[in-house]
Amino acid sequence: MKILIVEDSRATLLIVSKFVERFGAQAICTENGHQAIAAFHQEQPDMVLLDVLLPDIDGFAVARQFRALEKPGAWTPIIFLSAMTSDSDLEKGIAAGGDDYLYKPVSEAVLSAKIRAMQRIIQMRTSLVVLARELDTANQELKRISASDGLTGIANRRFFDDYLSREWRRARRGSGEISLLMCDVDQFKIFNDTYGHQSGDDCLRQIAHTLRNTMERASDIAARYGGEEFAIVLPDTPLEGARIVAERVRLAVHNLKLTHSGSPYLHITISIGLATLSPADSEGGQQALIEGADRALYRAKSAGRNIVCCHEPVLES
Repeated sequence: MKILIVEDSRATLLIVSKFVERFGAQAICTENGHQAIAAFHQEQPDMVLLDVLLPDIDGFAVARQFRALEKPGAWTPIIFLSAMTSDSDLEKGIAAGGDDYLYKPVSEAVLSAKIRAMQRIIQMRTSLVVLARELDTANQELKRISASDGLTGIANRRFFDDYLSREWRRARRGSGEISLLMCDVDQFKIFNDTYGHQSGDDCLRQIAHTLRNTMERASDIAARYGGEEFAIVLPDTPLEGARIVAERVRLAVHNLKLTHSGSPYLHITISIGLATLSPADSEGGQQALIEGADRALYRAKSAGRNIVCCHEPVLES
């Protein structure tokens, strides 16, 4: 334990430093405010014993400097040493950042008791800081789990709904466009019946991993929408850009070459429905975007699967 002693009287400095060393701590001795500030910055002591009256800067100003030098979340106990015993002096010391007051001449027994008391506070505070960090980590993990699909690890339906709502509101304020891809695994029931549910789960995990890795922007998110259906939100993306992404996604799944004897392609494929809307010009809200992508997906399934179809109200009416 390092204790910084700030005392301009060499006799008092010698006595207090001896007390500190007999207590089992390392004494760092300084005789004025400027020395003390430099030592505090360099040594980062565990505790400070600070004289109120110094030859260059008064102890209250030095205490304020110490507090300004502390790292975020850090705390160093400051005990003022003073011959002044008025209530106003004690009040000024606490207001300046001090934690306790020790009157001169300093008693070794009293000093030792105050150091032990501050040590207990430091230990309790450290325990609370550690607990707070553990709770924060646990909360972050809980937040991640609550937003993730248990099977595939990508975003779940709840996160998808919240994210689409946020992006829809943001696009409405900025007059941007949002594109949505609804992706469905072709002939998945037949795949499950042929290869078993474990293989079906493995298939969904591989597709989800592929969709996530195909996203090139942090704002683009892939989510499991339900069952064998996935959704991809592309904020600030016009139709032509979304069409390129959709084709890249379809091809990436196609290239996985996951065997599927019940498919005319003999391996797993996906069909994709794509819709693009400008929230500022849409009267149906985000539901209109979802319904448009769903109708386009239905056309893709009806047209033979393993293709991308775009929302075209004339064809889907």
